[in-house]
Amino acid sequence: MGKASRRKRRDQGATSKAASSRAPFVARPFEGLPQETEWVAMREIIPAATAPLQVRLPDAEPREITLASVLPGALPALHRQDGTVLVALQSRTSSGDASRDIVAAIQTAVAAEPGTTIRAVGPATAQTPRLEDVLVEGQQLDVEVHEDFTFWLEDPDNVTPEVQASLEQTNAAAVPTEKLEGQPSAYWCKMGERAYIRWILAEDEDAATTALARLQAAGQHTLGEGTTLLGAFRAAGLLVPVLEVDPAVPSADHVGALADLADRYAGALAKTEPLTPEERRARDGLVSRQVTLR
Repeated sequence: MGKASRRKRRDQGATSKAASSRAPFVARPFEGLPQETEWVAMREIIPAATAPLQVRLPDAEPREITLASVLPGALPALHRQDGTVLVALQSRTSSGDASRDIVAAIQTAVAAEPGTTIRAVGPATAQTPRLEDVLVEGQQLDVEVHEDFTFWLEDPDNVTPEVQASLEQTNAAAVPTEKLEGQPSAYWCKMGERAYIRWILAEDEDAATTALARLQAAGQHTLGEGTTLLGAFRAAGLLVPVLEVDPAVPSADHVGALADLADRYAGALAKTEPLTPEERRARDGLVSRQVTLR
């Protein structure tokens, strides 16, 4: 075999290996997208939600799909008979980059014939586009929170008893969730006899933790009497404080107090002086109680 032939085979092998290389891990997969916190909310917090999305896949015209928090049976996507494409954000991922995984599901669903249930999506690779590569410029993520999962149904008036029973079971297991107006990505939810507000912060995780610690050390970290900051968890690279509130108080009644807390948080973020001993202890406490959702 001549040198040219060996070089050609070597180059082809390198190209094939690059095409199948695993997608690199991205701790903050939605960073840089408009309304990053809403992407995180749909992926990690809201049980039932949808959002329309305009995408432009390579070598294709722009088209609208529907993002969903979750689909029946944890399906990654559906291509309905009427041509509607639904893609789940809370389906199982196959790589370390949720952004590429979602695009892989979009590509698979769009390419499928109408009426196809997408039960599995091939693993995203380093060559799979990310969301910022396919989103039509200038759009906002308009998230609609649903009370139940009837958005799953293509024809709600023509449902079999089996599907109806499954839907009722899923609805009964879902955590009631409501969006709080006035602040980006703050959601009230009720779990059993207790109620919580989960507020997704857009800032770098370390900066957000430090700001919360300053507020806690100053006793300014809650929504007022009868509320408690239980801690915070990490979701898709962002910090999500969890505040326990009175379950008898309607979610809308917390809007003003949360706006005040947001103002205090912004002030704490702006501070640059070193942490005091009390603030360091508060920060250590917040960090020790954090968990990560993956």
